Amino acid sequence: MQYALNALVMGYRPLWSAERRISGVQLFLHDSPDKPVDVAHLLRILQETWTPSAPRLLLSPQSPALLKALLAHIQPCPFWALEVRGEWLQWDDVLLAHVQLAADRRVHLIWRGPYDQLPPTEVANLFASGLLSLSPQDVIEFLRNPQPLQQCAFLVERQMYEDLHSQSLLRCCLERYNASAIAGWPDEDVLHNLRGAKALQPSYEHVLRLMKAVDADQPLDRFEEILSEDALLAYRLMLYANSAALGARHPIDSLRRALVMLGYGPLQKWLGSVLVHACEEPDLQPVRQSMVHRAQLTSLLVDAGISQELRSEVYLCGLFSRLDDILGEPLEDSLARLPLSERIADAALRQQGPYAASLQLAIAMESEGSAAAVRDLCALHEVSLEFVNRTLLRLICSWQSQQPRW
Repeated sequence: MQYALNALVMGYRPLWSAERRISGVQLFLHDSPDKPVDVAHLLRILQETWTPSAPRLLLSPQSPALLKALLAHIQPCPFWALEVRGEWLQWDDVLLAHVQLAADRRVHLIWRGPYDQLPPTEVANLFASGLLSLSPQDVIEFLRNPQPLQQCAFLVERQMYEDLHSQSLLRCCLERYNASAIAGWPDEDVLHNLRGAKALQPSYEHVLRLMKAVDADQPLDRFEEILSEDALLAYRLMLYANSAALGARHPIDSLRRALVMLGYGPLQKWLGSVLVHACEEPDLQPVRQSMVHRAQLTSLLVDAGISQELRSEVYLCGLFSRLDDILGEPLEDSLARLPLSERIADAALRQQGPYAASLQLAIAMESEGSAAAVRDLCALHEVSLEFVNRTLLRLICSWQSQQPRW
């Protein structure tokens, strides 16, 4: 058996609640046929790492062999559930027997598959709920039908849904069918629908929080922390700090320098002008938060020995790497407006330089199907899988969740 965190490639996908906040995390677990995983050790690591306020975990094994091993060892736990793919159950009686035994032990099991291929009632009864995907025909029925639908033992209400590609379907699942969570988020459609003056404004919540922090005379660290949670607010502040109207003698290339240069009075006045036009659209919150997740992971994956100033620069690299999505323009244009370190442009635009490995790994771990890319990046940059996986677990555990138990 291989040491658990060296034998796996992990990835993640947030589970979003109706309040557009983190309610859990789908943790992708990729194993290799030639490297059996010490599953008992993996489960111990997860139990030792997790805290009461951390998000719920939906363990998502990417092979039937790993799923069987997890089913054989997993015990009931308030913060995790185990995903079982419906397509694997259809042809594997041994797997079904493992599922039945785990259900008898009261392990929280989640059936994952298409809504139009739900299992028979006797199988569905083994699962606490489902993670459902919708066919084009299902989408039409969902959007047209004013009443919740039902098939076998699964009610459409209170299920989790994935791969929702439209904002209208997202709202239908959350508001009409009371979805318990959305796996992933239809960023592209949300941004497309909201792009324009409204979408290009910073978050009302974050502007107000920063104004209150300034009023309370809190330290600069707190200001920087709030700014770092909204990429657009941080970007706009740096644009303002570098504007000709302020006449800065030297380029302002970091959030802290921008804050120091402005001072409390001018900062508060600028925030007041931003608040008037700030955006309160809730569907943008997961988009913003995902940008923060990338920035956090990018900064944690760099060399532990670098200075805090450089780590903040790496964070900014991750935070600004998706400005093209939210601004609707080429990333090169957005970054060119600021006197940022060339290291940021090297990583975000050219996939080279000292921050490239961290940013590329952080991006790859956002996808379910990029295990090969993560392995290749680790090999290329001589980074251990154990370090990458521990970093991801530590980060997820630091997030605050509204729903930390299954």
